[in-house]
Amino acid sequence: MAGWLEKLAERRMLKARAEGRLSGLAGEGKPLPDRTGEAFLDAGEAVGFRMMAAAGVLPEEIVLKKQVEAVRAELAAETDETARRALMARLSELMMKQAIAEESRRKFLKG
Repeated sequence: MAGWLEKLAERRMLKARAEGRLSGLAGEGKPLPDRTGEAFLDAGEAVGFRMMAAAGVLPEEIVLKKQVEAVRAELAAETDETARRALMARLSELMMKQAIAEESRRKFLKG
């Protein structure tokens, strides 16, 4: 069954190449982008994240992840104990929000 589909796809690619529609594309001649961070994502989720990134939109969990990383870096550099406690409370709050956002996405995608 897949044989006819493969032949059809091959013919269409050859036709597009002959018509010059496969040259001058974005990224032509460049290595494929490094997407090792997507190794543990479902293929559908990875595509969705790439589409949102291309549109300049970030999901809430990604925004929260970046905020968590920023607070962690700030915490590592902080020496004042009172300020460290405030940063740890903020970090805890952000991590909880991130976990909730990730869980919400998983539940939404499972239907």
